[in-house]
Amino acid sequence: MKLAVLKETAKDETRVAATPESIKKFKTLGLDVTVQTGAGNAARISDADYIAAGASIAPDAKAALEGADIVLKVRGVSAEEAAALKKGAVVAALLAPHTEKDSIARLAATGAVAFAMEFLPRISRAQAMDVLSSQANLAGYKAVIDAAATFGRAMPMMMTAAGTIAPARVLVMGVGVAGLQAIATAKRLGAIVSATDVRPATKEQVESLGGTFVAVMDEEFKNAQTAAGYAKPMSAEYQAKQAALIAETIKKQDIVITTALIPGRKAPVMVTEAMIQTMKPGSVIVDLAAEQGGNTPLTKANEVIEVHGVTIMGYTNLPGRLAVDASSLYARNLFNFVSLLVDKKTGALAIDWNDEIVKGAVVAKDGAPVERS
Repeated sequence: MKLAVLKETAKDETRVAATPESIKKFKTLGLDVTVQTGAGNAARISDADYIAAGASIAPDAKAALEGADIVLKVRGVSAEEAAALKKGAVVAALLAPHTEKDSIARLAATGAVAFAMEFLPRISRAQAMDVLSSQANLAGYKAVIDAAATFGRAMPMMMTAAGTIAPARVLVMGVGVAGLQAIATAKRLGAIVSATDVRPATKEQVESLGGTFVAVMDEEFKNAQTAAGYAKPMSAEYQAKQAALIAETIKKQDIVITTALIPGRKAPVMVTEAMIQTMKPGSVIVDLAAEQGGNTPLTKANEVIEVHGVTIMGYTNLPGRLAVDASSLYARNLFNFVSLLVDKKTGALAIDWNDEIVKGAVVAKDGAPVERS
């Protein structure tokens, strides 16, 4: 059975879906692996590295896809690539199913079985396949590093014969995987870190990393989380109190990192223009939600701008700015997922459609997109 790894066609995508390490593992499953030439160049992986791991190199996507039973990418499949797919081929990638419905329909029309890695269920058994977590972890780290490089002052307190340099103040808004890594990274760099989130349970996580939790701690907030761990809608009165607290907090910050994303919807505005106007000149905002409109109304996707004396960084692919590590983690995630689909003894496809991981991730099957409630 043949597995194909394609070169990314999305603009500025530097990651690759397989590494020499993962190819060696695929070989142990009995798979023949073909990699499109140049697929790993931006991640510092040469064709020679892939050949040494046991892969063959194809001159273009069409040649790589010829007869391929499994196709791996980082981001979606182009129209040209879809046209070259073998009927019934399995495709696994970040397919952006909320926004790229036409691409999913095009894949379905080819007879492909398409899996969107974004849709993997958040269960313990799927943790080793969770691409959103592995990539968000790197995004949180890189957000702090980029902010520190742009910020015109040092991050830690420094006591010198010439005087003391005060530590930078960092506010992280949203305490998911990216937010937690941002808190940890900023603390390692010596900053004074605070964080906010709508879920009460995150308070303990923030404090365990040495951060200060920022929220209006009334009875409504203490009961603002469902038994499943999701945030409950808050009253207008509470939202007003929380907004006032955040506005007052932001005035004192040097760096703000926003991470709020809602799948398939425009990112919520967390930092208003009025708040930005109160920030100190030279402050930095890193908006991890830039691809979905941004957590500030001023964010511009894939641009670094300065407004009201504040630098706003709107990179849409922060993991791609760490292409070597991001590719390594993503490739391991994909290997663990594909391992579910292949019979270990025969090396043939053996998809268990009763597996909740498989059911959760599939977006195209039997010639049609998979409808979800």
